[in-house]
Amino acid sequence: MKKVAKYANKNILVLGLGKSGFAVSRLLLKLGAKLTLNDQADLAKNEYAQKLVQQGVRVIGGKHPVELLSQEHFDYFVKNPGIPYENPMVKKAQEIGLPIITEPEIALSVSEAPYVCVTGSNGKTTTVMLTQEIMEHHMTKLGHHAYAVGNIGTPISEVVMKATNQDLLIVEMSSFQLLGVTDINPEVAAIIDIYHNVHLDYHKTFNNYVDAKLNVTRTQTANHYFLANLDQPNILNEERKTTQAQIQTFSENNQEADYFIADGYLQTKKEKLIKASDMKLPGIHNQQNALVASAISHLMGAGSDDIRAVLSTFTGAKHRLQYVMTLNERRIYNDSKSTNIEAASVAIPAFDSPEVLIAGGLDRGFNFDSLIPLLKKHVRAVVLYGETRYLLADAARKAGIREIVITSTLKEAIPKAYDLTLPGDVLLFSPACASWDQFKNFEDRGNYFIKFIKELKKNK
Repeated sequence: MKKVAKYANKNILVLGLGKSGFAVSRLLLKLGAKLTLNDQADLAKNEYAQKLVQQGVRVIGGKHPVELLSQEHFDYFVKNPGIPYENPMVKKAQEIGLPIITEPEIALSVSEAPYVCVTGSNGKTTTVMLTQEIMEHHMTKLGHHAYAVGNIGTPISEVVMKATNQDLLIVEMSSFQLLGVTDINPEVAAIIDIYHNVHLDYHKTFNNYVDAKLNVTRTQTANHYFLANLDQPNILNEERKTTQAQIQTFSENNQEADYFIADGYLQTKKEKLIKASDMKLPGIHNQQNALVASAISHLMGAGSDDIRAVLSTFTGAKHRLQYVMTLNERRIYNDSKSTNIEAASVAIPAFDSPEVLIAGGLDRGFNFDSLIPLLKKHVRAVVLYGETRYLLADAARKAGIREIVITSTLKEAIPKAYDLTLPGDVLLFSPACASWDQFKNFEDRGNYFIKFIKELKKNK
């Protein structure tokens, strides 16, 4: 970890105590900062809070004391990326001109290890995991390591304290994290894709959402690389206006790209990397994710043999088209990370077999008509639950699906969906909605689905 003086003896307020809030607090303490941590939740029995108190951090839980920002002097305000800018503490910090920063920027500023950053509406986690596996395959030969960090679940702050300048960080960046970033310099940055109707409840407009994503490359230099999706020309135009890095492109079918799919192979302009059918991951979208991972890995020094070794064995990120089991000739997949319509749009056409689909969740005010062609082509029956069950049922009826079952909860939906499957079918859990109507997060939802499927197996 680099020794920087920027935060030494500075009074810093950290807002939000989760994994990243705890990790960045520990990092700032190592950098010599004086910390106050605030979370609206009651922290009296919180293990993280107790550990920080023991290290000299003032912890305030149970409320947001906006008056504190007027009564005391703070040099920096560190915001958990998931906390909206409408939060009263954040608004007050903006009002008084207090610099607002986020965990990724602090952590990356002290990283000895070089890093690459991956963002996009869909495919981030799979791409990061593939890249980490490929780079680890390459780097272990040299005695070094590649770490997957960031939005994938491991805070960057936790890893920068041990990663050396011979290691590599592969950083998954959400739009929430990127919105608070002003100065990062990844060796390679990649935007996999950008779709409408994603996180607009947070960003308010599509332009705001795109602008946040572009922060991944905004401060790169001509010594860096930026990977852009040739199949999204409107986004590519904005990327070209923003980046100073050297642009490499990828495409699902356009052979003008630097990385593309043609004749059944993932290819570069110089060679065929791997036959698509030799990949373990299903679906054209995962072939795109593999292209991006291959491009990053090539640019960071991995060989084509490293890429082939991983792509031919990697079976998927947890909760993202994750194969769970085959039960009585039914293949079962957990796609709980499908928190929006676009994610479901790439999961549903990933299989050649007929599908019974479980979907539903938080109502964000969208209809699901864009799914109608995919439902019509791939789905034989649906079981729907949660706040959006009737909206999804309307789309299923328009698609001509005859077997539509409506339930209230995921617990009710799972056995009913299994009962509708036939041997050779795929049982696909791809909610197309956020999880927060019934679960803490998509991981909690996906773990519940897997647990119930295992219980179902005992009775079948």
